[in-house]
Amino acid sequence: MAWARQNLFSGPVSALLTLASIAFLVWVIPGLVRFLITDAVWHADSGEVCRANQGGACWPFIWAKASFFWYGPYPESQHWRVDLVEVVGAALIVWLLWQGAPKRNVAALLFFVAFPILSFVLLRGSDWLGLPVVTTDLWGGVLVTLLVSLVGIVFSLPLGVLLALGRRSKLPIVNAICTGFIEIVRGVPFIIVLFMANFMLPLFLPEGWTPDRLLRPLVGTALFAAAYMAEVVRGGMQAMPKGQYEGAASVGLGYWQTMRLIILPQALALVIPGIVSNFISLFKDTTLVAIVGIFDFLRTIETAYNDPNWTSPTTSATGLITAAAFYWVFCFGMSRYSQGVERRLRAGRRH
Repeated sequence: MAWARQNLFSGPVSALLTLASIAFLVWVIPGLVRFLITDAVWHADSGEVCRANQGGACWPFIWAKASFFWYGPYPESQHWRVDLVEVVGAALIVWLLWQGAPKRNVAALLFFVAFPILSFVLLRGSDWLGLPVVTTDLWGGVLVTLLVSLVGIVFSLPLGVLLALGRRSKLPIVNAICTGFIEIVRGVPFIIVLFMANFMLPLFLPEGWTPDRLLRPLVGTALFAAAYMAEVVRGGMQAMPKGQYEGAASVGLGYWQTMRLIILPQALALVIPGIVSNFISLFKDTTLVAIVGIFDFLRTIETAYNDPNWTSPTTSATGLITAAAFYWVFCFGMSRYSQGVERRLRAGRRH
């Protein structure tokens, strides 16, 4: 009761907002429960039962299309290759992000060097290894969504740091190039960047070199995310007291040593919420790659609920709710992990 008085009914405005929120939940939750659970169809071999029952979700559609959502048009006999890549990647990420894990430097080396090579060889295949070649035209579903997100997240932070350093540089040419890149990329929609990467990237390569259709949006995504990341990192660097620079200079540290050992570790710790917010936005923005013909997770759902065998008034809603839950789980996980890192850093600073 004391907690409720302090947090929910501390004043007239607080009490009014609390009551309005309760009324909203009372209005929304029963309808959701009916649609998702009580009135939903749980077992069916086709969409006929879902068409007959238009008041609830069509969950058999999700069970029937789950493999397509996860792998896209990737050959069914080769699904084990996708599974192996995802299991190894998940294990390395857990090892890398677990604060108490031993030899995390080894995990970083494996994740950033060995894992990309292993993933490419397994997913694409090689005649030398006896693996059938699967072109990127057949990659899709959750695989492509995770791939685009992971590439964007991994490359955007180091590129963003370099761009932030360049924008703060006293060298006019470096400053102008980095500032121009950041402002141009941040001033156009992500869709424009994807189209430019898809259609203009081949123009900058030697004649006869045609970049892979999946590589183009990967490059565009990484560059777009790096421009936004640069401003987040620059904000953290500008928040550093001048005494930090003077202290580093007093012990004889050069520019790069100062940045690597003194400034960047503190600046990045200050802007963890902004960095994670960029990662979450990037993860959700990967849905836009479908515009340039990439078969991501959301695109597979849109394709699946247009299947005549499963067409019903609730099939599309069921698919989109599933997509929303998928994206929420990943975004919420990133948010919670960043909050844990912030708490540990605050505890370290207090001690």
